[in-house]
Amino acid sequence: MKTIKSKDNATYKAAVKLTKKKYRDRSGLYLLEGVKPIRDAFLTGVKIRNVFLCEGTETPAGLCDAFLIELPEPLFQALSATETSQGVIAVAEKRLYSAEAFERELSAGDDNIIIMDRVQDPGNIGTIIRTAEAAGYGGVIMICGSGDVYAPKVVRAAAGSLFRMPVTEACDAACAVRIAKRAGKRLVVTDLRAEMDCFTADLTENIALVIGNEGCGVSQALLECSDIKVRIPMAGSIESLNAAVAAGILMYQSQKIK
Repeated sequence: MKTIKSKDNATYKAAVKLTKKKYRDRSGLYLLEGVKPIRDAFLTGVKIRNVFLCEGTETPAGLCDAFLIELPEPLFQALSATETSQGVIAVAEKRLYSAEAFERELSAGDDNIIIMDRVQDPGNIGTIIRTAEAAGYGGVIMICGSGDVYAPKVVRAAAGSLFRMPVTEACDAACAVRIAKRAGKRLVVTDLRAEMDCFTADLTENIALVIGNEGCGVSQALLECSDIKVRIPMAGSIESLNAAVAAGILMYQSQKIK
């Protein structure tokens, strides 16, 4: 096991930069924290560059010693995004699909997919990805303006689903629609004015379910392109639900677990 003592070490400085989105985007790398997430990443073939251990932390079983670098606690804490860290953080390579690879992945089946339209809260993004996997969905499209899929809070909330779910990015709504249509999906959006509720609509296969921004909902461009508009029935004076809650209701209503 190697040891780094100085904050000026090149390997350590490169890892610290990954706490910022622009460096994650530039490098194609991100930070992955916790024993189970790192083990899951190894098992699913995610490429791991380094694993940093806080000084005094027991080496987790199953992690290759060739990757391990020990850090003093002050240096380690500068990398950590949690209040009660397990003392292990990895530098991992992103696994983003190109639009073409995403379409190929989905073209042979009838899986539903999720489109996030400027969803920004990290907890919502990670929870939606995790719920999508649990509900049997086949992939995720992130429209520009949505939060960073590889931000630490998203990675933590996704709880390993990020390693298994195909994720691609779309520069705008039109691009997302093209990807979905080429993959053979019908566009489904929520609309408070929709006549059909989500429990009546047939959403069991080949849909692209759009989840809109927490504040302003689904964009007008996607509403105009939609094949199906549905609403979630709500009692009282409630006008909207948390994005992840709404996504969970809709995904399980359209559930097709194989």
